[in-house]
Amino acid sequence: MNEPVVRTVGATKVYRKGTQEVRALDGVSLAAESPGLIAVVGPSGSGKSSLLHLIGAMDRASGGEVAVAGRSLGAMTDAELTAFRRRTVGFVFQAFNLIPNLSALENVMLPMEFNGVKPEARRARAQALLGRVGLAPRASHRPAELSGGEQQRVAIARALANDPPLVLADEPTGNLDSKTGESIVKLLAEVARARTVIVVTHAEALARMATAVFHLRDGRLAD
Repeated sequence: MNEPVVRTVGATKVYRKGTQEVRALDGVSLAAESPGLIAVVGPSGSGKSSLLHLIGAMDRASGGEVAVAGRSLGAMTDAELTAFRRRTVGFVFQAFNLIPNLSALENVMLPMEFNGVKPEARRARAQALLGRVGLAPRASHRPAELSGGEQQRVAIARALANDPPLVLADEPTGNLDSKTGESIVKLLAEVARARTVIVVTHAEALARMATAVFHLRDGRLAD
């Protein structure tokens, strides 16, 4: 059995609002192996996004342990977390989060620039990734010239730019119609053949295709 790419042990996240304390996560322990498509499902306010932020090194746990790719995130400095995140995690968002004044090709190239990849190599890999997601003919188009499904495909290509072992997707089909969403689900399942993909989702089709499903409720894993 492969070593889990993601492991949390008793992970908690506490937010303070004035004098009130909100426990977004309350002792979550899970393991996500590679490769695989992992679905995290639960109602609004259950802690799904908080969990994704901890795993993606975008936020720190208040307690417990979060380890990704064999490294404890709690032991890293902020600068180390930033560098680790760029190398290890790809992100896909509900709102696509593409840079509007860049072409599809340039959006996919950008994460590689941050990692110091040479321009020729950036362009070649970005072109290959756009071909993989079926958008090679649209490489020069800006986000406003693309459909929602096409924008999400660009976002998936961008998430794979630095070949991370982990991809995190937050409601990736939330802004798409059912047919387009189904095509994105199939693409993410294909991506998950070679790495771990963790998806926060309400989409039943995506959850059905997952190799493992975690249910969150009130910040805890439900049975």
